[in-house]
Amino acid sequence: MDSSATSATPPAAALSQFRVVELGSTISAPFCGRLLADFGAEVIKVEDVKGDTLRVLGENYRDKSLYAASLFRNKATIAIDLRQAEGRDIVGRLAARSDVLIENFRPGLMEEWGLGYETLKAINRGLVMVRISGFGQGGPYAKRPGYGEPAP
Repeated sequence: MDSSATSATPPAAALSQFRVVELGSTISAPFCGRLLADFGAEVIKVEDVKGDTLRVLGENYRDKSLYAASLFRNKATIAIDLRQAEGRDIVGRLAARSDVLIENFRPGLMEEWGLGYETLKAINRGLVMVRISGFGQGGPYAKRPGYGEPAP
């Protein structure tokens, strides 16, 4: 057996060259971010200063939500108040240095905050923006809240 095979440095994770900013709460955005983090992407989870809703949902182990433990693993977290201009400025700076931005706010909110795709694309032409919503970003139902699967 070749000894170099056992002493070699393990290969880098598939997405280790990517930086992701994750905005949003509950399950869809954190799950999307977790998948990327599990494959090696650097994921920065931005959550409200009051904490993500998942931190208090579901079963706990040692006073920590198992939902949060599962969906926030392998991520760096930062608490930012996106209702404040300073918070939105920080997100803009993070987006300028990132490859992907994930958000699951209601359609139009990112634009209201000055963080819509056109604005972010102007500061980072290569940014991929993943937008998750119950009924899409446009159309007659776009502004409706959505959580889980809609009834048929």
